[in-house]
Amino acid sequence: MNYIRLFTEVGLADVALVGGKNASLGELTQSLMPGGIKVPRGFVITAEAYTDLIEQGGIRDKLVNVLKNACKDDLDGLRRLATDARELVKSAGLPAELCTQIKAAYLQLVTECGGRFDVAVRSSATAEDLPEASFAGQQESFLNISGDSALLEACLNCFASLFTERAIAYRIDHGFDHMSVKLSIAVQQMIRSDLASAGVIFTLDPESGFKDVILVTSSFGLGESVVSGRVDPDEFVVFKPTLKTHPRPIIRIKCGAKQTRMVYSGHGSRTTQTIPVPENLASQLSLSDPDVLKLANYAVLIEDHYSARYGHPSPMDIEWAKDGLTGELYIVQARPETVQSQKSQDLLVQYTLEDSGTCLLEGRSIGDKIGSGKVRLIATPDQMSVFADGDVLVAEMTDPDWEPVMKRASAIVTNRGGRTCHAAIVSRELGIPCVVGTQDATSILKDDQLVTVSCAQGATGRVYEGKLKFTCEKIAVNEFPKTRTKVMVNVGNPDHAFAISRLPVAGVGLAREEFIIAREVKVHPLALVHFDRIKDPVVKKQIETMTSGYHSKQNYFVRKLAEGISTIAAAFYPREVIVRLSDFKTNEYANLIGGKDFEPQEENPMLGFRGASRYYSDSYRAGFAMECQALKAVREEAGLTNVKIMVPFCRTVEEAEKVIAEMKLNGLAQHENGLEFYMMCELPSNVICIDSFAELFDGFSIGSNDLTQLVLGVDRDSSILSGLFDERNPAVLSAIEQAILGAHRHGKKIGICGQAPSDYPEFVQFLIKNGIDSISLSEDAVIKVLTAVARAESAPAKLPALT
Repeated sequence: MNYIRLFTEVGLADVALVGGKNASLGELTQSLMPGGIKVPRGFVITAEAYTDLIEQGGIRDKLVNVLKNACKDDLDGLRRLATDARELVKSAGLPAELCTQIKAAYLQLVTECGGRFDVAVRSSATAEDLPEASFAGQQESFLNISGDSALLEACLNCFASLFTERAIAYRIDHGFDHMSVKLSIAVQQMIRSDLASAGVIFTLDPESGFKDVILVTSSFGLGESVVSGRVDPDEFVVFKPTLKTHPRPIIRIKCGAKQTRMVYSGHGSRTTQTIPVPENLASQLSLSDPDVLKLANYAVLIEDHYSARYGHPSPMDIEWAKDGLTGELYIVQARPETVQSQKSQDLLVQYTLEDSGTCLLEGRSIGDKIGSGKVRLIATPDQMSVFADGDVLVAEMTDPDWEPVMKRASAIVTNRGGRTCHAAIVSRELGIPCVVGTQDATSILKDDQLVTVSCAQGATGRVYEGKLKFTCEKIAVNEFPKTRTKVMVNVGNPDHAFAISRLPVAGVGLAREEFIIAREVKVHPLALVHFDRIKDPVVKKQIETMTSGYHSKQNYFVRKLAEGISTIAAAFYPREVIVRLSDFKTNEYANLIGGKDFEPQEENPMLGFRGASRYYSDSYRAGFAMECQALKAVREEAGLTNVKIMVPFCRTVEEAEKVIAEMKLNGLAQHENGLEFYMMCELPSNVICIDSFAELFDGFSIGSNDLTQLVLGVDRDSSILSGLFDERNPAVLSAIEQAILGAHRHGKKIGICGQAPSDYPEFVQFLIKNGIDSISLSEDAVIKVLTAVARAESAPAKLPALT
C-alpha cells in the first residue's frame, strides 16, 4: 500500500484520508501557490498508515479496553489510561513498509530543498480543523527533526499523541468515538523563523467577531511561542475594505513584550530551545509594514478561496512564518475559525459590571464576558486534581495539557500570552472570560481569594477583589424599528468600537479625540515637539521609553492618534464617523505626561484656552498640526473617508475661519475627497450667529452640556448648583430650537450629542418635534432612546410645560 502523498496530491476533499490539517496544506499548495502564496514543501503520511499500525500491531482491542472507562472529570485516572494507550502505540511500532516509504519520501524532500534536512513533523487528525470543531493543539508536533531515525521516532510519537489526556477529553466533549478518529502526519520543510519571526493571522477580530479586519500577530523565533502563549506578541490590525486601494490600511499596532524566542538547539533529544529576547530587541516590532500588508493580502486570498470551496463565508485562522535565511514569508497552516464564525451576528450580548471594586491587576481581555470565583493557582498539570468546578484558574500560561481543567473554570488568568495564545483560543471556544499577559497574576493573587474577572471593558481585562455584581443583556439587533431621525453613538474608547458597531445605529455622532489622546498617546503634544524644554528628567526618560521604536517623537503622536481614530472609523465604515478635534482644558492638558511645562495656569479653565482658540495660536499650532497629520493619515493612507471633522468651542466666526485655514495649511481641505467640516453648537454665540457659521460648515452638533452651562450661567461641575442645571429649561430649549431652525434654513444637518436625550424621554419628544436630524448617545442609552425616537416619530407629543 502507498502510505505517502505529496501536498500537491491532496486537498479539502481528502480529510478522511489525511486529516484536516494536511488536507488544508494540500489545498493551499494546489490552489493558492500558483497565485503567489508560498507554502513549505512536504509530504503526507496517510491515516491508512495509522490504521495498519493499529491492526498489524494487534492493539485495537487493547486500546478499546483501555479507553472504555475514560472520564474527563477523573483527571488522575485520565492521565493513567492516556499513558497506557500511548505505550501500546509505541510498543506496536511503525510497520516495516511504512518506514521504507517514509525514508524514500524524506530523501526526495531533502533533494528538492537543496540538501536541507530539517523538517517539522506535525499531526493531523481526521476530524481536525472542521468548521464546528478545531481540534487545535490536541496532538503533538516535533520541530527541527533531522535524519531517518529521528524522523521515524517523531512519526511514531505523533501517532501516539492521539491518546494524550487532552485529546481524549476533547473527543469526549465533542462526541467523537475514540477509535473513529485517525491520525495522519505532515512532514514539512522547516522555515527558519527562528532567525526571523512567525505568528498567527485571524481574518476577523477574534474578540468581537468583527469581519472587516485582519489580525496579524507576530513574535521573534518559531511560531510555537505565539501559539502556545509563551510570549505576548506584536499585534497588527489591517482594514480589509481598503487593503487593495490604499497605501497603509494598518489601523492599529500593539508592540508586545516578546519575552522569549524559540530557536534551534541542534539535534538529538532536544531540537529547540527557548531563550530570552534582549530588551532592546523586544521593544522593536518583529514585522515590517510591507510584510504585514503582504500577509494580510495572503489572508484575504485564503479566506476568499475557502469561502468559495465551502459555499459560505469562512473566516480563517492561519499560521505564518518568515524565513530568516531568505526573507520570504510562508503560510504554514490555514484552518476555519471555529468560535466567532459560529455565533449569530444578529444577537448582541452585553455584560455590564454593576459594582465598583478594587482592581488587583490588568491584562489583555479575551472575549467580553465577566466571571467570578475562588482563585486556584496551578503551576503544572499535575496539580489539576485540586481544582474545583467554578474556580478561577490562575497560571503562568496554559498549553493543551491544561484543557481538562480549563473547561471547569469560571475564568482564566495568565501571566503570559496574547490574543492568539492557547489560553485565548480555548477560552473563546468555551465561552469563558480570560485575561492574559498580566505579568504577575501568580504572585499577586492567592489561593481561595474571591475575585471577579471582567473582559467587558474593552481590550483591557481586569481582575477585581471580591464577587462583584454584573448583568448580562441579550439584544436582537435586527428587531429594532427604522427611524427617520438618525440615532448615533458616542465613542471615546477605540477598544470598544468593534463590539459597539453592531448596535443598530447610523454611525458615530461624536468620537472624542481627547479621550483617544488620554488613553492611547498619554503624552502632551508639545512635550513631543519641544522635548528639550521638559525640565523633569524622570518625565523625559518616560517619554523616551514610550516613543522608542518610532521614527520620531512627533511620529509617535501621529501614529497613536491615527490608530485610535482609524479603529473607530473602521468599525463603523462606511457609516459616518464625526471626529471632534481635541477639547482638553488647560488643567487636563497639564495632566498629560510632560504637560506641566507647556500649560498656563487659569482661574477658570472651562472658559479658557480650549477648543478652537488653541488650534491657530502660536503657542499650540505645532501640536494641532500633528492632529491634522493623524486625520490626514486616517483618510488618505487607510482610506477611511467616512471620517468627518468637528470643531469644538468655536467662539466667533473669525475664529472659525482661522481654524479652517489652519486645517487647509496642514493638508485637510474642506470638500476635498468628500471631507466635511462640522462645528459644535454649544455657545450662545453659535446660536445667535448660526447663519454666519452655516456659511462655513457642513453641519452642526449641539453640545447640550456646555450650551446649558453657558445659557444659564451654571458651572456644570458644581455640586452646589446642580439643581439649576437642567437642559429642559425654557431658555435652553429656545436656544436649541433656534439652532435647528437656523441650520435647516441653510440646508445644513444638525444633531445633538449631549446627555439630555439619554435622561429625559420628553426631551427626545422635543427634539423630534423640532426636526433634529440626529441624536448621538452613549452606548448604554442607544436601545432605550431608539425606542423612544420611534415612538415619538409615530405619535409626536407636546413637550410638557416647564417652569
